[in-house]
Amino acid sequence: MAKAIWGELFGQQDAIASLEQAVKHKREALNHAWLFTGPPGSGRSNAAIAFAAALVCPDDGCGNCQSCLLAMAGAHPDIDVLATDKVQMSIEEVRNLVQASQLGGTMSRFKVMIIEDADRMPERTSNVLLKALEEPPPGTVWILCAPSEADMLPTIRSRVRRVALKTPSVEEVANLLVARDGIERSLALTVAAEAQSHVGMARRLATSPDARTRRQATLNAALAIDSVSAAISTAEAWLEIAKKDVDALNAERDENELRELKVMLGVQGEERVPPHVRADIRNLEEAQKRRATRSSRDGLDRILVDLLSLYRDVLMLQLGSGSALVNQGMYDGLARLANSSTAEQTIAKLGHIEKTRERINRNVRDQLALEALAVNLRNK
Repeated sequence: MAKAIWGELFGQQDAIASLEQAVKHKREALNHAWLFTGPPGSGRSNAAIAFAAALVCPDDGCGNCQSCLLAMAGAHPDIDVLATDKVQMSIEEVRNLVQASQLGGTMSRFKVMIIEDADRMPERTSNVLLKALEEPPPGTVWILCAPSEADMLPTIRSRVRRVALKTPSVEEVANLLVARDGIERSLALTVAAEAQSHVGMARRLATSPDARTRRQATLNAALAIDSVSAAISTAEAWLEIAKKDVDALNAERDENELRELKVMLGVQGEERVPPHVRADIRNLEEAQKRRATRSSRDGLDRILVDLLSLYRDVLMLQLGSGSALVNQGMYDGLARLANSSTAEQTIAKLGHIEKTRERINRNVRDQLALEALAVNLRNK
């Protein structure tokens, strides 16, 4: 039976079994470099943190000891995480991480280095990491996360052990929400479909009426674009929706993480934080600041992913495919758009959305990119 540390890895039994086997033999022989791959929502980062926690835990990932709690709160001194808010990771960021990897563990025999979105490393930066992978210090373990193996240089791929994660089905995600979070089944099925099986996003939609309202407003605004002036207004509305969603998500998540860490460190309520635990609090706050910087871009991308689901549904209706719709609750609006446009026009709109995602990733100004998109999504 899987230990508690793997609780956030839903539908990943094969991956968990492989990682647990590695942890079981960590004192004898352990691969020093790993590559976790999988589509958005598959849980690459969660898997990396859980594996790291199991490595530094004296009981192989019990989920209850100080080591596990620190790891899951992002404050363990023997686990370093690199997550960039840039389009590409800089050579300096990776070089600093490589230098930190030389220090060794303080609470455990392992020093675990995690690189989220390792596919953002350009070749020159990857070569800095390559040297570290070729001659790692004893006890250092590298975990890289990327959408696919193809996103990494062949020289990197040849030096890592690979763990492939998958996206769970809508039914599996709904079952999790019902069993774990007590969500009513019809709502669980709806949000699992709308989140396109992304467990974290499905839970957020299920537990936050405001998040559901913001998502609905995003799609309704797209269906109502009938002029250039309406397109400009819609772009502004999307920016505001993204900001509100990100602010709400970060505030809730930061508060919960800080509260859990304080409880684990023995700090009661609002009492003064003792000097010997201030470093743990500071590490968490710094990690939260880095995440907040990235979250603004992630919020815009969520809007674009939701728009992709909208026009994907329209295309399915136009083609008569019979496939389940992501946005079943908007059937009437989807049907009207499907009947008033052609499949070719819908395919073009899907292309414009993907191009906008690329532009934003290349640091084109958010408002300009969304205005151009909204103009191209006009219902002509």
